[in-house]
Amino acid sequence: MIKKPWVIVLILVLVVLGGWLWSGFNGFVAQQENVKNAWAQVETVYQRRIDLVPNLVNTVKGAANFEQSTLTAVTEARTQWMGAGTRQDKLAAAQNMEGALGRLLVTVEAYPQLKATEAFRDLMTQLEGTENRISVARKDYNDAVKTYNVAIRRFPSNLLAGIFGFAQEKPFEAAPGADKAPVVDFDQ
Repeated sequence: MIKKPWVIVLILVLVVLGGWLWSGFNGFVAQQENVKNAWAQVETVYQRRIDLVPNLVNTVKGAANFEQSTLTAVTEARTQWMGAGTRQDKLAAAQNMEGALGRLLVTVEAYPQLKATEAFRDLMTQLEGTENRISVARKDYNDAVKTYNVAIRRFPSNLLAGIFGFAQEKPFEAAPGADKAPVVDFDQ
């Protein structure tokens, strides 16, 4: 017969607690890596967009003689992206690029001969596909962030997350004013 049942109970409690710590920590690590991977996919499609921009700008320059400030804004946004170090810096640069590209595309509307060139049409098709990829990658990133943030905030796993220093990730959010179309006024 067992003379000290409390020892067995203590061992079982320690085994269960150890298993919870082990699996909880590894689960947080896996979810954190999913967030990093999802962000890497966002960066990949942003980089694709950045790589298309010089070709688009050169095509526009060659076919139309218009507002230099628009081309400058696109070029500066590309440079900002290339120099961005943190995730927040890259998000800011990507949002600046979206605004600059929006102004570029609105400006291009005034040049029907440009829209008819094969090079421009090909670049626009590639850019449209890239923008769709960006949208999907952002959604996947936000989904991964949501899953991770929920996991580290739920009780009792929030205690474990706090002990090991797992912090919430920030989802992608559109820039203020992103819901408004860019305006280009040729009369000014």
